Amino acid sequence: MTRRRPEGELQRAVFEHLRIRAGPGVFAFHVPNGGARSPIEGAILKGMGVVPGVPDIIAIKDGTVFGLELKAAGGRLSPAQRACHEAMQAAGAVVAVVTGLDEALACLEGWRLLRGTAGPRRPMAGLSAAVITGTLAQ
Repeated sequence: MTRRRPEGELQRAVFEHLRIRAGPGVFAFHVPNGGARSPIEGAILKGMGVVPGVPDIIAIKDGTVFGLELKAAGGRLSPAQRACHEAMQAAGAVVAVVTGLDEALACLEGWRLLRGTAGPRRPMAGLSAAVITGTLAQ
């Protein structure tokens, strides 16, 4: 039996858009913090600087760091994610939490990291000002 991973599927879809539609000078990546690890491996990674709660997508453009946390319907931030996002914002990064592909693409378009729009909807449709400006909306 395979286990469905809706946030993983969402992340793959967003990165497909980034591969095809990223604007000039956009560098985006994922930090693989998740997954099952032994206590020893976890301690080693912590000692090497792994920080829990890093957003799913990190993008850099023109010296600005953007963090995009992807959530499937009903998903919520963990305390570690909330603390990490707040620390990133305090350091000058722009961080947003979005639910679903439409919100993710609209946010990336609003940040001008993607060229064009992903369909007939308006780029900012359905997003709160908090998401576009990068304040924590959850």
